[in-house]
Amino acid sequence: MRIPSGEVLLFLLFVCLFSAPGTARAQDEAGAVPPDKAAQAQPAFSTPKPTETHRFWDRTNLELFSGVAAVRALDYASTRHFRARGANETLLSNSIVDNKPLFVGIEVAATAASVGISYLFHRTGHHKLERWVSIVHISVGGLGDARNYTLGHSSPSP
Repeated sequence: MRIPSGEVLLFLLFVCLFSAPGTARAQDEAGAVPPDKAAQAQPAFSTPKPTETHRFWDRTNLELFSGVAAVRALDYASTRHFRARGANETLLSNSIVDNKPLFVGIEVAATAASVGISYLFHRTGHHKLERWVSIVHISVGGLGDARNYTLGHSSPSP
């Protein structure tokens, strides 16, 4: 049995987060709930009211996004390092990693995706999740980079 990759699990999380509020709003706009019972029927999920508003490109986000970019640059360097030592890439194919422009593009796209997801959370009022996207990305990426640098030479196949 193949375990889903982290991107698949992250995608499913976002689908669950963003599908519930839209469904509740669509029912309210369509008038599915009678007006006399509207006070009783509370949606299970609602967009939180912004208690603390901040600009998206504030100092904290700039620091977090810089950290994400640094981790992605380290991922590029560490992956190229262990490929040069003869180890095989497990998440991407070796041909993708060995194609430098393509691999740089993938790293830039991963950074842009992290910033984009944070922006979606910012626009919907989920400011804590907005910050946590970058924090988790930095943490997981840093662990992966450390692992890449610990990989030695690959053992020859019999």
